Amino acid sequence: MPHLVVSISGHGFGHVAQTAPVLNLLHVLKPELRITVRSAVPLAHLRARIHAPFTHLPGEGDIGMLMSSALDVRIAESRAAYHAFHADWGARVAEEAHLLHELGADMVLSNVGYLALAGAQLAGIPNAALCSLNWSDIYRHYLGDDTIAAQIHGCYASAGAFLRATPGMAMGDLPGLVPVLPIAATGTNRRAELDLHLKLPADEKLVLVSLGGIASRLPIEHWPRIDGVRWLVQQSWQVGHPDAIILESLPVSFGDLLASCDALICKPGYGSFVEAASCAVPVLYVSRADWPESPALIAWLQQHGLCREVSREVLEQGMIAEVLKEIWRVPRPKPVIPQGAEQVAKWLAERLDL
Repeated sequence: MPHLVVSISGHGFGHVAQTAPVLNLLHVLKPELRITVRSAVPLAHLRARIHAPFTHLPGEGDIGMLMSSALDVRIAESRAAYHAFHADWGARVAEEAHLLHELGADMVLSNVGYLALAGAQLAGIPNAALCSLNWSDIYRHYLGDDTIAAQIHGCYASAGAFLRATPGMAMGDLPGLVPVLPIAATGTNRRAELDLHLKLPADEKLVLVSLGGIASRLPIEHWPRIDGVRWLVQQSWQVGHPDAIILESLPVSFGDLLASCDALICKPGYGSFVEAASCAVPVLYVSRADWPESPALIAWLQQHGLCREVSREVLEQGMIAEVLKEIWRVPRPKPVIPQGAEQVAKWLAERLDL
């Protein structure tokens, strides 16, 4: 029984959104495959997305960037965290290699922590990365090109392949780059059930507000009311607004909820953008010019989906009635058919057979 060890970054939920559809299809192709998922992402979220059987181990294979909100990077604190993480890099990698050996890993897939890749390379275990970004490019953008940047880049450059999800950063300096098609779990439109459950009239609009897996919130309690519009928000935000609906109270999954909505409000993020495009759901996204992955994501969504950018100030004040009305006047595009998960699952299955 082959054993795949999967490392999933806890830096937001986009890494899970890319990896889960691959593992679900891989289980169909190789039902005998044993899967271990190492991640700091809450187990409940992993199990909601990954339907293939897996063993869970907590783990941190990367720093990402430390954030004070979904939009704000803590640069100085991130620099300190990286220096601590790399202080005894050789010993850390050796410990990782030992753990992978003890787990009996036949292959390592990482999205996109580089420690798991480094450990697999030291242990002689086949390994590959999957993501729309890599932390060496992110690190260099915020913190400069130094010894740590070179160590991170070396982990990705030495991987058996870097499966770069579309849309994604260019990564032209990685010798094993393998571009793959968009990856997304496409939800089912269950709007009729939702309207019945919520006792809503047919012309009521549902707008899903989601900033991904990084702790942050919008001050929706201060937003003005927009006639005929309801906001779907997560319970942890504790929003006191007469038109807010707690999404966890609804009898549908998050993916089906997205497919059933009239618009998504989010930050530029892989999972949000590609899943919305695969359901042809209009997107309002807040400006995030400093994040180096944003230009590739935005350019792709502008080509394949329906979207509008709003400023952070406008979004925080909830002054979005006109832009919503404008985007709802535009015909929806054809849904994107995300075929990347099948592409990656077949790629992995072939190598696990070897």
